[in-house]
Amino acid sequence: MTEINIDFEKLAKTPRLLIEAELKPIQGERFQPTGFPDLGAAVYERPDGKRMILVESAQSVANRLEATILDESGIGIANEFTGIPYICVNLEGQIDGGDYSTRTTSLIEAHRINSPFIISNEDFKNGFKNRANYEKGKPLDWKKIAAAFLYYDPNSLIHGAFMANLEDGRVKVQRALTGFIEAEGINEVASGGVKNNPLDPTGKIRAENYDKDVYGNVPYHRMEYTADRIVAYFNFDISLLEGYGLPNEAKELLIALGLYKVRKLLNQGLRLRTACDFVVMDDIRVTNPDGFVIPVEDSLLKIVQEKIQACASKGLFAQPAVTELKAEVKKKDKKSKDEEDETN
Repeated sequence: MTEINIDFEKLAKTPRLLIEAELKPIQGERFQPTGFPDLGAAVYERPDGKRMILVESAQSVANRLEATILDESGIGIANEFTGIPYICVNLEGQIDGGDYSTRTTSLIEAHRINSPFIISNEDFKNGFKNRANYEKGKPLDWKKIAAAFLYYDPNSLIHGAFMANLEDGRVKVQRALTGFIEAEGINEVASGGVKNNPLDPTGKIRAENYDKDVYGNVPYHRMEYTADRIVAYFNFDISLLEGYGLPNEAKELLIALGLYKVRKLLNQGLRLRTACDFVVMDDIRVTNPDGFVIPVEDSLLKIVQEKIQACASKGLFAQPAVTELKAEVKKKDKKSKDEEDETN
């Protein structure tokens, strides 16, 4: 099969790359949408009256896109993407009277570099501020800020970062790649079941050291849905990336990496929950710009690898690519002063 490259020139002339993929349940017709606290499923109506449901939110799809390039540990980057910068933090301290030690990375932390385990490191914070040309009380230099994110963790430019923990919290980069899943023409499917206790349905026989009310037979209800149509949508903000003024190698890496994540997510299957498992009905389609073709996953991987090498050779990335930090941690065992003041 002939490999297709990315038409970067065509993309440079469009503000948004819009992608759709029609989905169907892998078996049967029912699916379980995402739920929200105190709300449940997000059911709503279009202006024409058709009943809709949000199957998967933008936040959840972003997490799933990020996971497509992680290694088996779930915190580092897969070998195929060696060379892409990110930050790894070794956490150490005394927790509950014993030694505590673990690792986390900017690839999985909320808002990535803004993680308190990362930005609280004074050496790193000062290094980031210098590269971003950031000073409290002065205008923001967005090109330098984008270059600093690219240097330490390019994925932050794809998935966004709100640097609320940096000084006055003015540094915010929007999510460039946004995805969500919607279903239209939906109907409820009410069902349920029971959790059986094979020893004692009343739940009176309990373990000596565990006395919570989790024993006995527990009936439950479940609300699933059917739909006329289920679609995964992806919006790639090309104009946002253009506005950062990054070198072509860097901009093309971000585009190729974002498209790879979309392909990988859809190719590897969409088992979003126990009762929510989708497959793509046909190939993904581009609704804007007309005639744009997204390469297959293997071709995108090759492009990403070429762009990683190009960026590294131009000194756009941290060397070594993985910035190793240490953070002392402790267990919060009492209210902070701010919380005490609020309580009082």
